[in-house]
Amino acid sequence: MGTAAAPAFDTEALRRGIEGDRAADLLSLYADDAELRVVDRNTQPSHPMVKHGRAEIGAMLGDVYSRDMTHRMDQCVVQGDHVAFTESCEYPDGVRVMSTSMMSLRDGKIVDQTLVQAWDE
Repeated sequence: MGTAAAPAFDTEALRRGIEGDRAADLLSLYADDAELRVVDRNTQPSHPMVKHGRAEIGAMLGDVYSRDMTHRMDQCVVQGDHVAFTESCEYPDGVRVMSTSMMSLRDGKIVDQTLVQAWDE
């Protein structure tokens, strides 16, 4: 008896979620028990911001996608149950944000993500 293949991760859905304007589209890619860690100037590696579960991640994404800015997925690599991507964002005043993420998957859903971001200052 063969083993069932794990569901494939939909990188085009990730691109649409990132580049779209609805947090719900991106949130749909996360497992219910997902964890997201954010490292940046304010939440440094020793004390990252950590969001647990879809509700907390959804609130953060809702805040981000409520802002007047553009998002673009620049690169994406999938290796087994891991996904890495880079994202660039820009506010209307020209301020840019660059981020990179590493994610782990379970059953085709994001269960763990570490995001490192840098802002123009």
